Order: sequence, then C-alpha cells, then structure tokens
Amino acid sequence: MSDFTDDLDDLETAEDFLRFFQVGYDQRVVNVNRLHILQRFHDYLSADTGLEGLDDEGTATRYRVHLERAYQDFVLSNAIAEKTFKVHKDESRKMADRFVSLDSLLGSPL
Repeated sequence: MSDFTDDLDDLETAEDFLRFFQVGYDQRVVNVNRLHILQRFHDYLSADTGLEGLDDEGTATRYRVHLERAYQDFVLSNAIAEKTFKVHKDESRKMADRFVSLDSLLGSPL
C-alpha cells in the first residue's frame, strides 16, 4: 500500500478530504451537502478510467480535480437538483409521472 493510500484511509469527513486535497470551501455549503459532495466525488472517481498506472502524485492531482468539481456542483446548485442519491432520482421520476398538461385539465377545445 502506498503512502497516498495510507493517507486516504485516515480521512473521514468531507472537511478532512477538502483539507487534505487543499480545496477551499465554505463551511455552510459543506454543512448542507457533505454526503452529496462525497458521493459525487466517488461517482467522478468511479467514472475516471485514467487513474490506473498513475503514481501517487498523479493520482492525488486527479483526486483533487474530482473533489473540487464535486464541491463546486453543490456551490452552484443543490442536492435535489443534482439528484446525487437514488432517492432524489426516484422522486424526480415520480414528479415526471405526475405531470398533467394544461390541455388535459381544460379539456379539448369546443
């Protein structure tokens, strides 16, 4: 196991990750979105096919980019709009299924 991997094992909170990767953050954004930020970070890492073969420095740089992007997603938006977790995705689908057009409410024109 590398030093980088050992260091990651010690990180527990969103703030730990943000500090470790030197990503500036607003505590208010983290307070409201901490789990969403970490989940989005995980999603970005999972989708990154270029991590294999990088040394610790290269991997850390890539992780930082993904964490910064995940954090910024919630600075510019919110958890419901971002649909980070399955519950938000499911709720979005339910809302789409509940759509009722104005025409159907008014009936067909006479």
